[in-house]
This record gives sequence, C-alpha cells and structure tokens, in this order.
Amino acid sequence: MITAIVVALLFAMLVIGTPVALALAVSGSLGLYMMGGTPMLMGILETTPLSTASSYELITIPMFILMAEFVVLSGVADDLFDAAAAWIGRLRGGLAMATALAGAGFGAISGSSTASAATLSSTTIPAMLRQGYEPKLATGVVAISGTLAMLIPPSIALILYGIIADVNIGDLLIGGVIPGLLVTLTIILTVAFLVWQDPARAPAGRSYTLREKLSKLRVVAPLLLLFLLVTGTIYSGIATPTEASGIGAFGALVLVALARRLSFGAVRASLLRSAEATCMILFIVLGAHIFGYFFTLTRTTNDLVALIGTLEVSRWAILAIIMVGYLILGCFMDQIAILILTVPIVLPVIQSLGFDPVWFGVLVVVTAEVGMVTPPLGLNAFVVARYTRRPLGEIFGGILPHFWAHLIVIALIAAFPAIVTWLPSTMGR
Repeated sequence: MITAIVVALLFAMLVIGTPVALALAVSGSLGLYMMGGTPMLMGILETTPLSTASSYELITIPMFILMAEFVVLSGVADDLFDAAAAWIGRLRGGLAMATALAGAGFGAISGSSTASAATLSSTTIPAMLRQGYEPKLATGVVAISGTLAMLIPPSIALILYGIIADVNIGDLLIGGVIPGLLVTLTIILTVAFLVWQDPARAPAGRSYTLREKLSKLRVVAPLLLLFLLVTGTIYSGIATPTEASGIGAFGALVLVALARRLSFGAVRASLLRSAEATCMILFIVLGAHIFGYFFTLTRTTNDLVALIGTLEVSRWAILAIIMVGYLILGCFMDQIAILILTVPIVLPVIQSLGFDPVWFGVLVVVTAEVGMVTPPLGLNAFVVARYTRRPLGEIFGGILPHFWAHLIVIALIAAFPAIVTWLPSTMGR
C-alpha cells in the first residue's frame, strides 16, 4: 500500500511539471517517513548527499560536459560538415548524408545530444535549404543525427547508466561504438531511400576536385586526435574513463586555442554552463538515491524479479515489453530521468533473465534516442525548431521515417548482442 501511494505521488508530481530531482526526493522521503518515521528519514537524508557526490566516477560527467562546451566554442562542427559535404555532397541527398556523418563526428567529441542538434541546426540546415532541399527532410535528418551523441562515446547517458547500474563504464563506452556506426549508416540509408523515392526532395550538389577534398580533410585530423585521446585511451587500457574525460576536456581547450577563440569570457561562460548542467544531473542522482533507498527497503524490486520468474513466457517477450515501455516513456520524459528512474528497477529483472547488463545499457540508450525525437516532448525536435523557426509538425514529419528505421536497429541489437559486446571483449585491461 505504501509503495502504491509513493509511486502515485511521484507520477502525479511529474505530470504537473515538478522537476524530476524534486519529485524523486519528495516522494522517496515520504515513503521513508511512512516506513520508519523521522529517525529513518533523517538518517538517510544526512548521509545520502555526501555518499552521492563523493563517487569518483561522477567526475567523468562534468569533464565530458566541459569538453562538449569547448568543442562547440571551437567551431569545429562547421568544418566537420564542410569536410563531409566535400566528399559526398555531390550525391543526391549528399548534404543530408554529410549531416549524419557530421553528427557522428561531433558526437564522438561531444557527448551532448542537445549541443549536437543545436550546432548542426545552425550549420547544416541553412546549407541544405539554400540548395533546395525539402525542409522536412533537412530538419528531420538534423534532429535524428543529433541523437548520435547519446550513443557514440563519450556518452553522458552511458556514463549515467554505468553509475546507476554499477557496470564498467569503459565497457559501456566502447560497446557504443559499433551501434553508433550502425545508427549512422541507418540514417544515411534512410536518406538515400527517401531521395530515391522522390528525387525532388534533394538535388544533387556541386562537385569538388580531389585537391579540395584533401584540403578539407585537414580539419578532421585534430578531431580524430581528440577522439583517440578519449576513446582510444579507454579502449587500450591506458586511461580509465575518468582520466580520459580530463584529457578530453584539456584537448578540447587546445582546439579552442588553435581556433583563436580562447578568451577569459568565453572560457568562463563554458565553465558556468558545465557547472549548471552538472549540478542538475547531480541533483537528479541525489533524488534517485533517496527514492532508491525506499524501493530497496520495501523489497519491491525483489518481488518484481520473483513475479517475473513465475511467468510462463519467453524472456524475449519480457524484453520486448520492457523496450515498448521505454519507447512510451521517451515520449513524455527526459532520457536522463528515465534512466535514473527505471534502471534500478528494471536491471535486476534483466539480469535474472540472463541478459548482459552492458548490452542492455546500450540497447536502452539506443531506445532513448528515439525518445529524443518523438512527440510530444522530443527535445531535439524543439531544439531544431528553435534554431530554424520551422514548425514542429514539419520537423516531426521529417523524423518519422527515421523513427521506423531506428526500430529496425533496436531489433537488430536485441537479436545480435555481439554488436555491442564484441568490441569491449577485445579491450586492453
């Protein structure tokens, strides 16, 4: 009965727009008070903030957020799109395909989905519209390409999952590489199909000489080096994810200096934005820990695992139900909030069914990508609308073909776990 009251309060607070961190903390505190009174509640409230903030792995989050801020400040995303456009822009729909490549490249040195969507919106959409691309196609590919930053390392979503689930963060980040490339290829193939279906959606672009193409590649070198500094050191075992995040933030600062955009005001603004984003995430984690203590004491998760064990259905059917649940939640909630709210409950069920937690984490993040672009709260769609002044209905219409394509990718990753688990198995330790 207490559990039902607390869960109902949590969802009621979320429905009326209460910040996720506050909703988790208040509902969890009420549950603890109802179970053990003031002594139990105060004992947990006095110790939880320190135990939450003192986690060594949490250092990874502000460092990667700062790295993303510096990458945006350096302006390298513009050059990245220009380089991709020079090589494949001549194809019909080539600029849209170049947007997907730029999104993957930006995600590999950023980790922030909204930052990626914002940057791509201000650079690639004007270029596509000038060439006569269908606005729906242009905005849709930008919104979906921005989500690649959630999957390709460094990924804040995968780091949070690793912290919540107590899973090796290095394995998660490396496990996201092949699925990230698969999603990028899927976006490109979807664009190719749409253009083949109706050539009027995108004209062929201008051609570039080989010399021009090679000169454009110069901008890729520092980005590739930054990617190797982060993902390469994690994969080889040279650095932990926490150490690699610090290296990445410093490397991104060097990019800013090389671009001659380094100033006290710009660095200060980047640090402040990073601190604000980090505080928001830490507050959510703190609220989740309070709520998690309540769930642990009520043994709700254990009861759920026991109930699943009595069901005479395939474990794949249970997995499918869980994934559908994530797709539905993604339409209404922020992806970070979904991870923090659901993983402590769902992961024990997944492990009891014999599934790999690293594979499940990547699968959940790919599913969360879809939530970033689905109505009514597809955050990336709103970011694109803000920067382009295009109607939301048009943007969601452009996203729809990519939504169906993403469902196919989710099914492939679910059916073939080696897509995720193979690369981590080859890592240096």
